[in-house]
Amino acid sequence: MPETTAADLAAEARRYLDTTAATLAALARDEVDRLALVSALLANRLRAGQTLFTCGNGGSAADAQHIAAELSGKFYLHRPGLPAMALTTNTSALTAIANDFSYDEVFSRQLEAQARPGDVLFALTTSGRSPNCRKAVEWSQANGVTTVAFTGTKGADFAALCDHAFVVASDDTPHIQEAHITLGHALCALAEAAIYGPGGTPPRTARAILSAGGR
Repeated sequence: MPETTAADLAAEARRYLDTTAATLAALARDEVDRLALVSALLANRLRAGQTLFTCGNGGSAADAQHIAAELSGKFYLHRPGLPAMALTTNTSALTAIANDFSYDEVFSRQLEAQARPGDVLFALTTSGRSPNCRKAVEWSQANGVTTVAFTGTKGADFAALCDHAFVVASDDTPHIQEAHITLGHALCALAEAAIYGPGGTPPRTARAILSAGGR
């Protein structure tokens, strides 16, 4: 076969990026109010000393870790770390629970050990069919932890289990994940600004930050 050239892939590159842009444009059209609501919820819970837990599998595990890292470290501002923990990172816990109980329980048993009423769970599953995410949500719902779903069009049933849900208007896993991390970044930016104010100045309410367009 002849060697592939950039010209051979130009049309496919355009198609891929156009699909990504259309998916993100749908978020901007449909999810602003939910984004503001969940950002305010997250800011108020973190301000009160509650913890955000995140979970997912594969690429969604990477997104879950990414979101937790932005909050526990920094997003834009140099400020105190915020309590955020990915349930995907402790390999000893994951493998012990999977081996001794089942892989379906790798997130819910960690929540049982560490979560408190008033904490928040972000559960990421593009299909909505991940049993370990569903069990984590079920445990959370029974124990006073607020649940936020990140899923795609095939995950409507999973979204219905949760207190809040971002349902990306796509059934294509990579494009759903691109939308999920965009939402994650927006949530981190808005919550951080709501708690600490621009440049790390004294806190303002989440409502004030959001009504000012994040400024």
